[in-house]
Amino acid sequence: MKTVISIQSHVAYGYVGNRAAVFPLQRLGCDAIAVNTVQFSNHTGYGEWTGQVFTAEHVADLMDGVAARGVLPICDALLSGYMGDVGLGRVIVETAARLKAANPRAVYACDPVMGDVGRGFFVRPGLPEFIRDHAVPAADLMTPNQFELEYLTGRTVETLDDALAATAALRERGPRLVLVTSLTRKDADPGHIEMLADDRDGAWLVSTPRLPLDPPPNGSGDAVAALFLAHYLKAFDPAEALEQAAAAIYAIFQTTRRMGTRELQLIAAQDEFVNPSQRFTATRVR
Repeated sequence: MKTVISIQSHVAYGYVGNRAAVFPLQRLGCDAIAVNTVQFSNHTGYGEWTGQVFTAEHVADLMDGVAARGVLPICDALLSGYMGDVGLGRVIVETAARLKAANPRAVYACDPVMGDVGRGFFVRPGLPEFIRDHAVPAADLMTPNQFELEYLTGRTVETLDDALAATAALRERGPRLVLVTSLTRKDADPGHIEMLADDRDGAWLVSTPRLPLDPPPNGSGDAVAALFLAHYLKAFDPAEALEQAAAAIYAIFQTTRRMGTRELQLIAAQDEFVNPSQRFTATRVR
């Protein structure tokens, strides 16, 4: 059994942040230790919410308590998502260093939650620069969407060659593996959406049909990062992890659409995490 610390946001209603990551991790056999950076009634996409943002000191204090239980030497990975502000980002990067000191084989998986195509940045000023300059060099695995990949590398991604150049540029700055969680390019079928996994040994592309979800459900990137990490930790096989994550998130989207809700239907689709009814083949592109 793998152990994963997940430092992300938390909502009482709905599925984003840790609510989108912890259950998939657990369903795939990981012991997930959830450390919450905020506690909101619901995700902010609704336009109104209640709750609080936790301070960096609060999260650091929680991590001290977790470390005191002797967890770090047996922990296999740290997964981080929405950071909130630069102070909290520093705590997360310091936690990654602390984990690696206790277990050099541990993986720091950073989902650089900053913005998206069409929305632009939706995080506090200074955080994108912090992620670019500090989180990227500390990470082993980065899971940006296309907007975040372009920002982190300063490159425009319109073709597959562009995407491969950008993931290579990002790997040069620290991460050994990059997963682009949503890729839309001019030289591909517009009826499909892709994910791209790129490490030093190769790159793999997987394509799934684009489903009409309006509005698109929040938290899909959080879920994909967790699904990919859980499968990657089993055998450190990027292609297999990519295929499994693609199959699971597609099934989640299908179930969400069928049930007519804007919240990811993780519970209803949970068996698809383990035994997907539809598989998508990852094609080697480098």
